[in-house]
Amino acid sequence: MASTFALPRCETSLKRTALRAVDLRGPAGRLEALLNEGASDAPAAALVCHPHPLGGGTLHNRVVYHAAKVMNAPEWGLCWPVLRFNFRGTGRSEGRHDGSAEVADVTAALDWLNSEYGLPIVIAGFSFGAAMALAASCGTASSGDRADLCALAALGLPIQGFGHTYSYPFLSRCALPKLFLSGDRDCFAPNQQLQQVIETAAHPRKLVLVPGADHFFTGCLSPMQKALATWLKEQFQ
Repeated sequence: MASTFALPRCETSLKRTALRAVDLRGPAGRLEALLNEGASDAPAAALVCHPHPLGGGTLHNRVVYHAAKVMNAPEWGLCWPVLRFNFRGTGRSEGRHDGSAEVADVTAALDWLNSEYGLPIVIAGFSFGAAMALAASCGTASSGDRADLCALAALGLPIQGFGHTYSYPFLSRCALPKLFLSGDRDCFAPNQQLQQVIETAAHPRKLVLVPGADHFFTGCLSPMQKALATWLKEQFQ
């Protein structure tokens, strides 16, 4: 169900360079993060989670960057504050990669955004980041108590990868508005398997497959951005 929040007035003074470093305190120690500041009347804040660290994923990943740009850059019309961070053991974040404990890193980032802005939060993730975002939003005992979350976007949600099979049984009870945005040639989530997973998810939900796109949206970042922007604006009309 779409919310009644008004879209912000994107201020001409909001520059692409309105970027600041942030230190988050996660359960494994310091988490390196960057915040793109938003418009003063932004109705929401956003968190974007990066792909698998063992595959080179960081907060600077191209898909993560372009998704964050949709939610922050004035030309897209949203102008929200957007936080990106490095999971434990990635970049200058402390701790060691675990593969599932990173859910707690997402929770720490959500807590920081809530404390800093007190706004409804849109959480997005790409690949491994999408799996962790889903789990932090819907898959833990405490996630159902998060009144600050208002929407969830899973980009390139994996079904398999790095020797691991991902399952999402908690989606059946996840009442958040959910976008599943993938390429129709995603080798980590074949269409039929992805659709079977999404059919188990509670409504509201939406699946968008970008024609000709692989897992990384290679050569298809623009249609990915357009699909994400369209869905987000639908939630805030």
